[in-house]
Amino acid sequence: MSDDDLMFSDEADGAAERHAAPGMQWKLLIVDDEPEVHSITRLVLADFAFKNRPVAFYSAYSAAEAIEFLKREQDVAVILLDVVMESDDAGLKLVHHIREVLGNRQVRIILRTGQPGQAPERAVILGYDINDYKAKTQLTAQQLFTCTVAALRSYEDITTIEANRRGLEKIIEASSSLFRAPSMKLFAVGVLTQLSAIVGSGPDAILCVQRGPILGTGADGIFVLAGSGRFEALINEPVADHVERDVLDVILRCLERRRNIFEADWCALYIRTPNDRENVVYLKSDRPLNGIDQRLIELFCVRISVGFDNLHRYEQLLKAQEATLAAFADAAEPAGDCGGETILRVADLAERIALALRDQGQCIGVIDETFLEWLRAGAILHDIGHFSIGEGVLSKHGPLDPVERQAMQNHTEAGAARIERARMRAPGPNYLELASEIAQCHHENFDGTGYPDGLAGERIPLAARIVAIADTFVGLTTPRPHRPPFSGGDAVALVREQSGRRFDPMVVAAFLKVAAVGAV
Repeated sequence: MSDDDLMFSDEADGAAERHAAPGMQWKLLIVDDEPEVHSITRLVLADFAFKNRPVAFYSAYSAAEAIEFLKREQDVAVILLDVVMESDDAGLKLVHHIREVLGNRQVRIILRTGQPGQAPERAVILGYDINDYKAKTQLTAQQLFTCTVAALRSYEDITTIEANRRGLEKIIEASSSLFRAPSMKLFAVGVLTQLSAIVGSGPDAILCVQRGPILGTGADGIFVLAGSGRFEALINEPVADHVERDVLDVILRCLERRRNIFEADWCALYIRTPNDRENVVYLKSDRPLNGIDQRLIELFCVRISVGFDNLHRYEQLLKAQEATLAAFADAAEPAGDCGGETILRVADLAERIALALRDQGQCIGVIDETFLEWLRAGAILHDIGHFSIGEGVLSKHGPLDPVERQAMQNHTEAGAARIERARMRAPGPNYLELASEIAQCHHENFDGTGYPDGLAGERIPLAARIVAIADTFVGLTTPRPHRPPFSGGDAVALVREQSGRRFDPMVVAAFLKVAAVGAV
């Protein structure tokens, strides 16, 4: 009998399969109630390989058993399927279940039957989504080889198209969400997250920005924008001081060549923005990146490059706005007082307190990036009502008389009214909303003894409760014409002492965490 004949033999059960890593094998499922069919199939295809990838054989002896297997295994390439098993049409019902119930359109199904009269070829081909139909009596070894190659080639094409489709969907979703990021930091972190998701890479990734020319092989001017895994804590740090030499060399090489570099277990991605800002992403991968991965990565990098420029412009506008607000607020302070610098200290401390609140699980859903941005602007304008107070009262060294004290207290409402007039010219949500609350309420006391409205507890807006502490601490530690500054320790002790009276205990606890790390 020739080698091309399909022979059934008991020796087939011991046939050795070619060994390869699970991800590098084609999965072939044999579904047949005759054990010898499984044996001879394994024997005939024992040395089979397609594109240097061998076959991993799996067996099911009924349609029900096959269904359970296919629920667990999502990447079966080919099914060799018998028609008649536990029922005369069990195989045909299984085809319907695979396509319609499991929704698996990728797996290639080769129908094999020993009783072609029960399932006429023309009717089966037209009525069921199968890829080939063979009678067992006619299926030679060469024919089995040929139809398996054809099925695998078709499966590879389909999975490639599907991988491209899913990758493009991820890019569209990722770029849409990234462009909603309100800060460069969040955008950079999002870029790493989305790139890792697209390629299924490991946790170690870093995104760097080049802020100056590359001098020879030096790394001056390269800073970390975002990191994950072992690079997570390096944001805003110079790369040369913190990144291992081999990774630094890769980043420098990528910048010098101005192109992407792909290796077996890592890649370096060059992202040049329309305004010539240069960025590099280094990703540690736990698998080789194939051509599809590389094309998707390159498309993603092109898609999001403009985002770096847009956010850079946005942050420059925020800095200009903050500087303008500080100059405006400074004009409301007494002549000779270093109000601009003091006001920015209040804004910085308020932001740190808010971040500490968020870090300790408080105010979830309230303290987001927008709140932090508006809080800074509102803190700068908290004493804008000083415009309504005469220079003599603001600069007075001694105690205020009752009329002067009332004039001083009126600055809260005067400041809120001034901001509200500005809000009328800029309708819609913006930082003026929070600024008005802060100006109005930053002298309210947690126990209800403050002014102008005697609000207590959580009736005082959160932003005002935060700025109240920041304003008090900065005021105490700033030199005044009538007194020297308090030491930081004494000022912290005074804030702690007023917890529950002047200040919200929750916010005081966050302030103390900030003070404990010397960030006040």
